[in-house]
Amino acid sequence: MFKSLIEEQRKHFATGKTKSLDYRVDQLKKLRQAILDQESSIVTALNQDLRKPELDSYITEIRVSIQEIDYALKHLKKWAKPRRVKTNPEAFPSVAQIYPDPLGVVLIISPWNYPFALAVSPLIGAIAAGNCAVIKPSESTPTVSRLIATMIQQTFSSTEIAVVEGDAIVSQQLLTEKFDHIFFTGGTKIGQLVMEAAAKNLTPVTLELGGKSPCIVDTEIDLEETAKRIAWGKFFNAGQTCIAPDYLLVDKSIKEALITKIQGCIVNFYGENPQTSPDYCRIVNERQFNRLQALLKDGDIITGGQTDLAEKYIAPTLMTNVSLESELMQEEIFGPILPILDYSNLEDAIALINQRPKPLALYLFSNNESKQKWVLEATSSGGVCINDTIFQVGVIDLPFGGVGASGMGAYHGKASFDTFSHYKSVLKKSFRFELNVRYPPYGNKLNWIKRLLG
Repeated sequence: MFKSLIEEQRKHFATGKTKSLDYRVDQLKKLRQAILDQESSIVTALNQDLRKPELDSYITEIRVSIQEIDYALKHLKKWAKPRRVKTNPEAFPSVAQIYPDPLGVVLIISPWNYPFALAVSPLIGAIAAGNCAVIKPSESTPTVSRLIATMIQQTFSSTEIAVVEGDAIVSQQLLTEKFDHIFFTGGTKIGQLVMEAAAKNLTPVTLELGGKSPCIVDTEIDLEETAKRIAWGKFFNAGQTCIAPDYLLVDKSIKEALITKIQGCIVNFYGENPQTSPDYCRIVNERQFNRLQALLKDGDIITGGQTDLAEKYIAPTLMTNVSLESELMQEEIFGPILPILDYSNLEDAIALINQRPKPLALYLFSNNESKQKWVLEATSSGGVCINDTIFQVGVIDLPFGGVGASGMGAYHGKASFDTFSHYKSVLKKSFRFELNVRYPPYGNKLNWIKRLLG
């Protein structure tokens, strides 16, 4: 179904035009201007699909995209330059270099929780590396999907960058085609299907997944700031963030005090009734709403718990007495529900985390440097943030990606360029000198070689 589109992109790529640095710079600048031109439309679309406040939309969708483009424009010449490496004596005289090569035609499948930024951000890396791209936005945010399709169509030729809209069946059809790389952001179960489909064509993949990102809270903290940063990171975008704190592991001696502070933060952020707050998002669709509502039975609700299907509203919710075997603690929550567990010593908290699949993010609140070191060394996760939440994703020089069940590969900054590049090894030999010792007949050459090479 999409074969002709991909073939046209392959023909364009084969011209070599996309390898030109001037061409890549021009494409990035065109994308940057298109985003600026559509800023108000992006805000409107995000509000319509997710009821995102304008500030959230600007910071997490528009500004981050512009930042990524500016960073790529600043560093692209250096990234694309061949890098010289040392050779060994056997190759003398020679020059060894590593050439970054674009992969070709890539597929980007983006999610619904940050539907604009998570389509555009990998695209920036694909363009910077010199590729053609097909983007499949999420059908769960149809207004943003249509906006992306229109913006790309008005800015680029479909032989350069194309957008394909549609549901899961369209994604499945795309995955039957041969791409040179597939970049997928979404849930673990769908990620498994993407990887399975890619394997049939031996297509490499980047999987940006998720998981149950734990948040450990030690006693050596600023309690007020800790509560504020946890509440913000969890309930931002109504909890629909892949690196949101999924559950708390709190030292039992401060558990009740922390709960009281978080409850106060919820009121400070969203008022006594968050449903009336202009700053609180909604659940993306009815299916996700029903899934989250079912999780509310898996423990004791101490704050929130109110729901409204008509508005797809679920209140910021705190829960205790949650069983580790409950559904709430088995799958990523991806919504505004925060289970609060406690521990007696840090070793127990680390053991609980290590019994579970490796998360995309791990959070630790502690001013104790030895405990910070202990957690860093004793756990494995895609990334770690100490004494805050979510902010690690905003540092462009930090590669963002998962490990194990939370994903494979990384992007942002140079990591995006690397993801969409093949580093081609090149050895250039000279005719000016030849060691004939490598050629048969060997005779007694072995002893001579050992003396020469040590």
